[in-house]
Amino acid sequence: MAKTKTQYVCQNCGAVSVKWQGKCNVCGEWNTFAEEIVSTVNAQPGTSSKPLAGVEKLDNFKVEDVPRIILPESEFNRVVGGGLVPGSVILLAGEPGIGKSTLLLQLLLKIKDFNTLYVSGEESISQIKIRASRLGTTNPHCYLSSETITENIAQWVEKLNPGLVVVDSIQTMQTSVLDSAPGSIGQIRESAAYLIRLAKNLNIPIILVGHITKEGFIAGPKVLEHMVDTVLYFEGDKNYDYRILRTIKNRFGPVSDLGVYQMHSGGLAEIKNPSDILLSHREEDISGVAIASTMEGIRPLLVEIQALVTPTYYGMPQRNTTGMDNKRLSMLLAVLQKRCGFKISNYDVFVNAAGGMKLTDPATDLAIIAAIASSYLDLPLPPDICFAGETGLSGEIRPVKFLNNRISDIERLGFGKMVISAFNQNIPVTRKLKLIKFKYVTELIDYLKK
Repeated sequence: MAKTKTQYVCQNCGAVSVKWQGKCNVCGEWNTFAEEIVSTVNAQPGTSSKPLAGVEKLDNFKVEDVPRIILPESEFNRVVGGGLVPGSVILLAGEPGIGKSTLLLQLLLKIKDFNTLYVSGEESISQIKIRASRLGTTNPHCYLSSETITENIAQWVEKLNPGLVVVDSIQTMQTSVLDSAPGSIGQIRESAAYLIRLAKNLNIPIILVGHITKEGFIAGPKVLEHMVDTVLYFEGDKNYDYRILRTIKNRFGPVSDLGVYQMHSGGLAEIKNPSDILLSHREEDISGVAIASTMEGIRPLLVEIQALVTPTYYGMPQRNTTGMDNKRLSMLLAVLQKRCGFKISNYDVFVNAAGGMKLTDPATDLAIIAAIASSYLDLPLPPDICFAGETGLSGEIRPVKFLNNRISDIERLGFGKMVISAFNQNIPVTRKLKLIKFKYVTELIDYLKK
């Protein structure tokens, strides 16, 4: 017989206590414990009320037996590893208003081969229809529901037999197993577990939309990210039109891959060649501009690095960056001052990655140094040159990964020269692109002065 018990769960970290606490002993937050009533079933040790799951030999199973579901958006297919795996569960998180609901609704509206179900716990059906009309398309195979009870969602899924389900959002869902309010740690965990079992049993992919906190983490227990098969982040600066769909976890494909979209009045448009967009507003014959070859996952991108070096009028020179690590800039400036003789300590330095891009690839070091040196010396760089190399503290230019992918993208965009490390091995032979190889930053500076 089922019994109920009361427990208190921290809404910040998910810690459980048998009594209420003012301060969580795990995360240190105050007033975060909420009461939850949990149903329990008495069972003998070694027994289970659930039916025994099937067992199958690994050799009897072939990967080719499970074809992926190819979606009508190439960027989304790229990010999830080439299409959706049947029965998989994807968690899509992002800031409020970034376009998560728009991205998924327009994805369902484009699918014509099978039924789809869009479940919203935040909007009524009429409000969803208003958003759909703004996207300028309709689809008789797309079903809408304004439901928050997971058991009711399961009934609709079994009735409609959709090929893809979107639940927007997991923080608004609740299950009858718990009496706590929607959005609590327990409700998020149990609702997600219920929907995951539903996806596995019916072999239907489900996409869960997740909220994020003001610190940038997915709201709810950390176990939520472990439970799902794939975790995606939809991010971007609201001051720019571009949005990036990034893979953080993927059991069925590569991680750290990304897709690029552009927001407009009619929804989100795929950007299949983002380098063209990021370089479309380049100015020639202006110092302080260099092109960096960076990698986002396995996708090469060319990003414009802008630098401005001016004499300081303060006691402490300013070091400001946009789209990159400020500590990384300080290290590169120290290399320029120590190894190349630049009097950077008397100058303010501002560095920006154009287009709102956030750079984490160390291969952009060489372009940052080239842009700073160009502004410091007031020497414009040739418009057909780009850079790919990591810089060490001794001033050496270190080799980078995925050089073949970078070179292919650079040749496609019509660049004539590329500066790389002379320590790179297995450098491919190029027909149109001239590879300029340096071992140290001092050699690069001498080249720029010529």
